[in-house]
Amino acid sequence: MDLTATTTIRKPASEVYGFWRDLENLPTFMAHLEQVRATGGRTSHWSAAAPFGTNAEWDAEINDEVPGEKIAWRSTGDADVPNAGTVRFVPAPDGVSTEVHVVLVYDIPGGAVGKAVAKYFGEEPHQQLDDDLRRLKQVLETGEVVRSDGAPWGKRARKEFPQRPAQPLSDAEFDKGADA
Repeated sequence: MDLTATTTIRKPASEVYGFWRDLENLPTFMAHLEQVRATGGRTSHWSAAAPFGTNAEWDAEINDEVPGEKIAWRSTGDADVPNAGTVRFVPAPDGVSTEVHVVLVYDIPGGAVGKAVAKYFGEEPHQQLDDDLRRLKQVLETGEVVRSDGAPWGKRARKEFPQRPAQPLSDAEFDKGADA
């Protein structure tokens, strides 16, 4: 399975890169990650929720990195879900924001059948990646994941992401946004 997604975050590339490079931050916006623990300067151990209440774990290593611009990694050893990926942090044309480009490649357990079953249970990987990047944008721009009042409990069953209801901007925040 090959996945790609892009978002633009109104923060400088160095800040977005720094947040992502601290791998232990990843579960704050990636829905299925339970924990990422750094085991060395370029190595880490990952734990993720998998379909049907199971877990997947693997070790990974950063195999290419350009500080402030790119991080590439791959799973090592006998990973439950062999994977690799690259995330690029590109200054946006506005001179303030950062385009985040993600490419993920991984083997879905069960191959085509596993993919079909995951889709049936609402686990469509492309949508998950888009949702993860939307949450990254929220975390970096607002400091938290915001949910709409139309989904008052979020994904209560999974107890994902501490969230607060969306609220209208105060007059001061509105005026500040209008000046930008």
